[in-house]
Amino acid sequence: MFNEICIYEAKLTKLDEVEELMREVAEFYLEQDGVIDVHYIKRTHRQKDFNAVKEGELPVRLTRNVGKVTYVLYWVLENEEAHARVGKLGIEKFYKRWNRCLTTMPKIILGENIV
Repeated sequence: MFNEICIYEAKLTKLDEVEELMREVAEFYLEQDGVIDVHYIKRTHRQKDFNAVKEGELPVRLTRNVGKVTYVLYWVLENEEAHARVGKLGIEKFYKRWNRCLTTMPKIILGENIV
């Protein structure tokens, strides 16, 4: 399997628009051959610190957003070829809308499963 993790920083004024766009993109991707799974995640919590993790404490819910909201795409595909083909289709269809909603270009991590 081939994976993409993409970190987005969305403008505070565009949250409804970016979340609707994510629903549309996920639906579009899932209709394409070679796509196994698509998840968009909104950052809603943080860890207090490493000791809190060691002690099994609950994460802290974020109560405000300063300048942006962070989202993550977790996308699983059959292989690199499917990623290239479907990624190109997604850019052609959605790029202008993404560009309006984001504060910077997304950070993208690509890789194969090891476990």
